Amino acid sequence: MLQELGFSLLILSLLHSCTARFVVEKNSLKVTSPEDLKGIYECAIGNFGVPQYGGTMVGFVVYPKSNKKACKSFDEFDISFKSKPGSFPTFVLVDRGDCYFTTKAWHAQKAGAAAILVADDKTEPLITMDTPEEEGGTGSDADYLQKISIPSALISKSLGDSLKKYIDKGEMVNVNLDWRESLPHPDERVEYEFWTNSNDECGPKCEAQIDFVKNFKGAAQILEKKGYTQFTPHYITWYCPDAFILSKQCKSQCINKGRYCAPDPEQDFSKGYDGKDVVMQNLRQVCVFRVANESGKPWVWWDYVTDFAIRCPMKEKKYTTECADKVIKSLGLNLKKINECIGDPDADKENPVLKAEQDAQIGKGSRGDVTILPTLVINNRQYRGKLDKGAVLKAICAGFKETTEPAVCLSEDIQTNECLDNNGACWKDTAANITACKDTFRGRVCECPVVNGVRFVGDGYTHCEASGSGRCDINNGGCWKDTKNGVTFSACVEGGCKCPAGFKGDGTKTCEDIDECKEKKACQCSSCNCKNTWGSYECTCGGDMLYIREHDTCISKKATAQMGWGFLWVIFLGLAAAGIAAYAVYKYRIRSYMDSEIRAIMAQYMPLDNQGEVPNHVQHGQI
Repeated sequence: MLQELGFSLLILSLLHSCTARFVVEKNSLKVTSPEDLKGIYECAIGNFGVPQYGGTMVGFVVYPKSNKKACKSFDEFDISFKSKPGSFPTFVLVDRGDCYFTTKAWHAQKAGAAAILVADDKTEPLITMDTPEEEGGTGSDADYLQKISIPSALISKSLGDSLKKYIDKGEMVNVNLDWRESLPHPDERVEYEFWTNSNDECGPKCEAQIDFVKNFKGAAQILEKKGYTQFTPHYITWYCPDAFILSKQCKSQCINKGRYCAPDPEQDFSKGYDGKDVVMQNLRQVCVFRVANESGKPWVWWDYVTDFAIRCPMKEKKYTTECADKVIKSLGLNLKKINECIGDPDADKENPVLKAEQDAQIGKGSRGDVTILPTLVINNRQYRGKLDKGAVLKAICAGFKETTEPAVCLSEDIQTNECLDNNGACWKDTAANITACKDTFRGRVCECPVVNGVRFVGDGYTHCEASGSGRCDINNGGCWKDTKNGVTFSACVEGGCKCPAGFKGDGTKTCEDIDECKEKKACQCSSCNCKNTWGSYECTCGGDMLYIREHDTCISKKATAQMGWGFLWVIFLGLAAAGIAAYAVYKYRIRSYMDSEIRAIMAQYMPLDNQGEVPNHVQHGQI
């Protein structure tokens, strides 16, 4: 038994003993006081708790006088880190050593700390604080790993010593933990990978990743269907050392002659399933994704993995090909294509699908090698923190370019809407209920909006103005507008604001009625009676007189009538004369045309008086 277990551990150690490139994911820590410590420092994100990806946390640091390594509950020392109302959150600084990192974080959280900083105990490059492989029993807190919700960070020994020095002197140490650049956020689509395992008998970690898949499935499928994300699942396999290829252990844990292996699920070769069963199910899940992706429905992978975990668990002895095929058929997937993708596990050659998985395991660019299961990679950067729906969704939301996040990232459960507080200090047109404040996952931006196709331009903070066609439809283009007695006037014109005729002013805030009568701008003839109206005027004439606005004069109604009938007679006679002239021209042209045609016809049959005799026989030679 010991030899078998040793062999399994040997395979597991191969990956770690190779020249793997493990990248420590970091965030920044900015010290704002005391003055001598001001600056920005790097710290390593712990692989537990909930890092605030895309955000920041401000707090003050305390270093406990007792239980400095936080390996015991702070209740035993009557120590509390709970912040008083209105005060900064408390970040507790503890020393590394003597117990798991997660134990320290759990004790700090229970004591009321908002975050935990672990000071390294030796001078070395920063490392990733990971969860223990096996959860040690902690009484009623046996499931404490999933309860850790505060962020954690490992800081260097030198920074830790400096912070302790000033805290011991009684000075207040204020810091800002910043995760805004911990994940790249280049564009409107997030690409992420989930390195997982179909094994459901590997303890709490396996249970946690299965629970995560079930809980995150809905959000993942919505994001994928709407094109916000591009998801790819991956699976880690190991190879069997050449010296053990023909051994019983290698044959039970590997396929394709030792090329692709997985550790025994129960760490006991005498019972249960073998490592090669896990490899085959992992391979099948990769092929399910590939076939589903080819059909344009990559999100079906989430359905398959969830259903397989429910219908085909190892504990019920259903972790089989037959059970997997039933799940595949129930989802309407092409079983034949999936089996073709799987290939022959007994063949002495490489499997192209698993070979691609091994190649993908090697880090490229800013992403290190994948050596931890499960691992989430977001925009080519490894996620650190609790594998929890809310925490992971926040991290994915942090991967979108600001202002391009989907609505799910702006819900109250994910972030705080900063536009609700004093409109985010952005411009706002209260009358039209239009604002330049745009809520984002990372905070807010002040950006002049586009409303009903009309673009507003300005700095977004103090000024936004409608522009282009249709601007007058939005709050009248920011120009003056008023209505009285059912009559409306507007100063909105193409290119700006200008008071309409009959008004004077700046066109933006005011336009005042012009009194044409008082200012003698109209209705000034001797017989005119002027009355000012809003935006215009009324002019009447005394007696039997009629006002002509175009000429600003009064004329007799009788003279107008006589002049009108005379004008009509002139038009009638003119039309009649034009008709007669046209008829005469027409008759003359017709007569001239007919005369010329008759003369031409007669000339062919008889000589005319003024013409010589025309021969009517033509010689053949002249034809």
